[in-house]
Amino acid sequence: MKKSFAVLGLGRFGQSVVETLAETHQDVLAVDVQEQPVNEMTEIATQTLVADTRDEEVLRELNIDTFDYVIVGIGNNMEASILTTMLAKELGAEKVIAKAETSDHGRVLKRVGADQVIFPERDMGHSIVRKLLSNHILNFIDLSDKYTLAEVVITDPTFVNQNLIQLNLRKRFDLTIIAIQHDQKINISPQPTDMVMLHDVLTVVGPIEHVEALDEALKK
Repeated sequence: MKKSFAVLGLGRFGQSVVETLAETHQDVLAVDVQEQPVNEMTEIATQTLVADTRDEEVLRELNIDTFDYVIVGIGNNMEASILTTMLAKELGAEKVIAKAETSDHGRVLKRVGADQVIFPERDMGHSIVRKLLSNHILNFIDLSDKYTLAEVVITDPTFVNQNLIQLNLRKRFDLTIIAIQHDQKINISPQPTDMVMLHDVLTVVGPIEHVEALDEALKK
């Protein structure tokens, strides 16, 4: 279902968010205090605006409370980031996601009302390191500080030619298999009797440390 997004701040992060949302045909308002980044988004976003989001009247006139999500991507001006987040919540924005540069910045954003705080640079660094240190995890999306969704390639002969009941990852690792990719075919509703073959990619959901335990258990 199409949703509405207001992206406030069009640095590299904000522009990337706008472009990704536009690719999925969402309604996107892109706003920045500088004209150049706004111009770059004119043909991509649904609407664009050059404005200072620290101004309460600007956010009020945008009807900021009507958007499904407000994404505050301001990174190089901590004062503007904090004030924009606070005003958006005060004006009734239901879901405000704010980018933070530092842990202190993130704590302040939380205190002024941000529903979710993200750390793109830090998270990217963690992602790269985790991929480098793992042997079988191809991709992952952390769902919280404790849980993740991961794609794990099966190269260990002791894990293949078994069905999901026999493999029993739920009991052994507390992981739920939600998809199996075999060659180019993806089974998004695997049954307990479905087989796991060599080089299959399993999409699993569960605690981060349990996914890492599965990665360690698989032979190189």
